[in-house]
Amino acid sequence: MQTFLKKYLSHSDLKIIAVKIGEVERTTSGEIRVSVVRRRRWSERNLTLEQVAHRDFHRLGMEKTKDATGVLLFLLLGERKFRIVADKGINERVDQATWDEIAQFIASSFKEERYLDGLVGAISRVGAVLQQHFPRKADDTNELPNDVDIRS
Repeated sequence: MQTFLKKYLSHSDLKIIAVKIGEVERTTSGEIRVSVVRRRRWSERNLTLEQVAHRDFHRLGMEKTKDATGVLLFLLLGERKFRIVADKGINERVDQATWDEIAQFIASSFKEERYLDGLVGAISRVGAVLQQHFPRKADDTNELPNDVDIRS
């Protein structure tokens, strides 16, 4: 695990997050990923946080899910910022206020330096939203890895 990440999450924390994603995805046809980035690449310096997060969404292939039901929790640690990115299939049914509420939960948890609690709680909340709008289908498969993606 990269040194920069150890300040926020341990190796066992990353495993807990991956397990939580797997648990949540067993109740929905949605796909959740967590991406942790240390700092922007030089080529991203003039982009907004939203644009950088969307790039990561596409880099992880999240737009390729069968029903456009991917949700990315994107953390830019070097700037102490994060963004929730949902695919078009989700955004057609879920309003921005729902994501703002989850973002507020993450922000308050991170402010108290409860990084694991913030991410696990956010994954649970995202899962509840996905389960409501995108319940698990009989033919559902896990389309994306559950592990935390780390980019320095």
